[in-house]
Amino acid sequence: MTDYRVVKGQATEDQLTAAIEKFTAQIPSSVYLAGALASMAISLGLKAAKKEHSALFVGQWAAPFLLLGVYNKLVKLHGSDATAALVDSEEGLGI
Repeated sequence: MTDYRVVKGQATEDQLTAAIEKFTAQIPSSVYLAGALASMAISLGLKAAKKEHSALFVGQWAAPFLLLGVYNKLVKLHGSDATAALVDSEEGLGI
């Protein structure tokens, strides 16, 4: 049976991805949570104003905000690239 798993250090990210993640990692996680809660509140307001389609459209923003928040947190905790993290840790150890 063939093993298709990617091991640490096997795959690398391109420079554009690294630059985007370096910028977005500076955004606090609470911003994404606030965006999700705001979209739900605005959706509720639109629903009360009988604007059904707009309420559904804005209400569906909550999930992407939360997913972006999770991705942001993972980048903060684990870095954007396992290879870069491996190199950094080896340099710190004097290897």
